[in-house]
Amino acid sequence: MTGLPHSRFRSRGGTAVLPASPPWGPMARMAARRALLAVPVLLAVTLGVFAIAAASPFDPVQAYAGTAGLTASQENLDQLRHNLGADRPLPARWWDWLTGALTGDLGDSASLRAPVSQVIGERIGWSVLLCALAFAFAVLAGTLLGVLAARRRGGLLDRAVTAAAYTLEAAPPFWLGLLAVWLGAIELGVLPPGGLTDTGSDVATAGQITRHALLPALVLAVSQLPWFVLYVRQGVGDALDEDPVRGARARGLRERTVLLRHALRSGLLPVLTLIGSRVPELITGALLVETVFSWPGIAAATVQAATGVDFPLLAALTVLATAAVLVGNLLSDLLYGLADPRVGFDG
Repeated sequence: MTGLPHSRFRSRGGTAVLPASPPWGPMARMAARRALLAVPVLLAVTLGVFAIAAASPFDPVQAYAGTAGLTASQENLDQLRHNLGADRPLPARWWDWLTGALTGDLGDSASLRAPVSQVIGERIGWSVLLCALAFAFAVLAGTLLGVLAARRRGGLLDRAVTAAAYTLEAAPPFWLGLLAVWLGAIELGVLPPGGLTDTGSDVATAGQITRHALLPALVLAVSQLPWFVLYVRQGVGDALDEDPVRGARARGLRERTVLLRHALRSGLLPVLTLIGSRVPELITGALLVETVFSWPGIAAATVQAATGVDFPLLAALTVLATAAVLVGNLLSDLLYGLADPRVGFDG
């Protein structure tokens, strides 16, 4: 790494070393700017959700009434529509939800017959657990496989890893989930096919949760794995051809040291951009995987909110997903700025 300001880093053995104390001030200012920019984005997203739901062919009153709505009189349906607020204009419904959300009241879910905050609170933790496990495994396994493939580009291992990555890249998460259920639960019987606890168990123990989370977490991780493998392979492979790494090899350093302390450090910089860009795909994949494995996350609530035209729940879930994407992009930019001081925190 040449051309870096000497006031921003130290040099040890020819390798750039980042400053001991992170630049908390610029990082905080960047986060504050992004938070201000996120406000109009979230407002537009919530208004768009209400507009799309209002234009949907699904009738929230029929969804709420269920089979009873088939025999109910029009007068009763109109009264129910009035009680649910479905007969009010779109801007009024959106404004009422928005002002309530700012005070902590997300409204009531018509499809699940419970407060929206309760619906999300009971499910969001399990979705976060699943996504965190999958993302950690995808990053670690992707880095390892990418480095191994980059060591001998064009070799047998490289071709095998690259071919597998491109194959998995085209595989839908729900197909991977069904395949995992068939192989891991039905054919081999080594892991449970779904749910959170064993059949007949009333208590969710740590051991049961671990066993039941392993298969969906692996499936979700495998669906995200190809991008990390390909990015690490490309980044580390290019770094191995750079002059500083060639110089490290010429000095007689071990191959392991060259890979970990020189090539990997430089090659991982492009991977940091994946953190933000993969969050939407991670959320979408989590919804599909949760549905396949009957995982008690937000997938079922999202499906019911969409089919039931549940305005409050739809808006809250969409805001959460949008906020997760914005936070993921912010995190990737902060990490990139820390890893490469030349980038800075001006974005």
